[in-house]
Amino acid sequence: MPTPPRRSSAPAQRRPQPSRGSERPVVPVRRKRPRWAMRAVTTLSVMVLASAGIGHAVVSSLDAKIERVDPFKDMKNRPPTGHGMNVLLVGTDGRDRISDEERRKYKLGGAPCHCTDTIMIVHISADRERASVVSLPRDSYAEVPEGEGREAHPIKINAAYAEGGPNLTVRTVEHMTHVKIDHYLEVDFTSFMKTVDVLGGVRICTAEPLEDSYTGLDLPAGSHRLMGGEALQFVRARHVDSDSDLGRVQRQQRFMAALVERATSSGILLNPMRFRDVTRAVLGSVRADKEFGTGELLDLGRAMRNFSPSSSEFTTVPIGQLGYNVKGLGSTVKWDTERAERLFRALREDEPLSARRPGRRAVPVEVAPQQIHVQVENGTKDTGLGKRVDAALAGIGFRTTGRPEVSEDRSLKRTVVAHDPGWDRSAKSLAAALPGSELRAVKGLGPTLKVIAGADFKQVRKVRAEDPLQGHSAVVRGDETGCS
Repeated sequence: MPTPPRRSSAPAQRRPQPSRGSERPVVPVRRKRPRWAMRAVTTLSVMVLASAGIGHAVVSSLDAKIERVDPFKDMKNRPPTGHGMNVLLVGTDGRDRISDEERRKYKLGGAPCHCTDTIMIVHISADRERASVVSLPRDSYAEVPEGEGREAHPIKINAAYAEGGPNLTVRTVEHMTHVKIDHYLEVDFTSFMKTVDVLGGVRICTAEPLEDSYTGLDLPAGSHRLMGGEALQFVRARHVDSDSDLGRVQRQQRFMAALVERATSSGILLNPMRFRDVTRAVLGSVRADKEFGTGELLDLGRAMRNFSPSSSEFTTVPIGQLGYNVKGLGSTVKWDTERAERLFRALREDEPLSARRPGRRAVPVEVAPQQIHVQVENGTKDTGLGKRVDAALAGIGFRTTGRPEVSEDRSLKRTVVAHDPGWDRSAKSLAAALPGSELRAVKGLGPTLKVIAGADFKQVRKVRAEDPLQGHSAVVRGDETGCS
């Protein structure tokens, strides 16, 4: 493997600070937490789970189950080799391999699209201490390079698979990114569902209810442990976000980090039998290039024994324009050329996608906290809770009244963000600062939002307003997202 190991410095921690009055407000404390991927996420778990170092015989028997493809056949004029390893992860729907009962239950009807529904570049650093995951939205405007009697022409990036299989997919990605792909891995619905089930489910949380009639997703706000079928609904849903596919990409990244957290913290990597069961589930429907075999899995596994969510970083290719119409293709997503080139240069040069700064990264929201008026109420019998919540929210910029009140209901278990329906965007921003809180629409409440603190309150999370397009391409680490 190229280049000698390099050590990255650990992020600093933020400690609670005293605030106004005699109370010590609960403020965000640095914690490792899971986070934002569909079928392709299961393949990353192959690399992570291999870190058990169980032995050549076990991995060899699993390697024999992988279906092989040759995505690099006859490829010429490729980008120069960089440092580290670049793996192209693609997810195909594979719904034809799922039982009729599961297809009905999880609303997987219709014919397979024979296209890549998820595309990600996973860069494993040369020192094997960092994984950088870059999502390429399926509707990205792309140009297929000329070759083998084929003229260069525009295409949506996910359609390259239908036109020319893994080979044209790799060619197109390399042409658009100038990043040389070292390995190709392809997974589908079946592998994803089985892997999540064998892991015992994956925990995610959401600040607001998620409902999608197309996939059948129906999650109330709060924390949930999703099993295979529900997890598939979570990462497939495209009709719960105002920005459709980009919102889904971020959910996939959150789920990927949560899956890594589950795999690395549950003891699976140290249990040979469970390791075998999980890798069997992963490899049951994987297709990979001929060179990605036992040696690569073992070598990568030995190097990644200390892999954790804090070792991973996630982003989406920077977007310049949504709804970029192209004749014959319709609406596409056009990349921000300059910013995208900086991102892909970092992959080529084996550099982190963002500097590791001390403290916690703020969660991007639509409305700045400085624009949101908040009245805090104490919904418990803890007499100091109202003051702590008020001080903590004020400390990250919300315009609280500074005079918390006592709620009529003193037995509230879960924190509530009550809001007038006309201020729903502000309410979502406030709820993002209160992980696990419940959004509740109350007609006639007006512009001042109400937080009714429940017994579940632990801390607030820093938030900030961000440009919508730039927000999608923000780089976050695996331990900077998800539930408290």
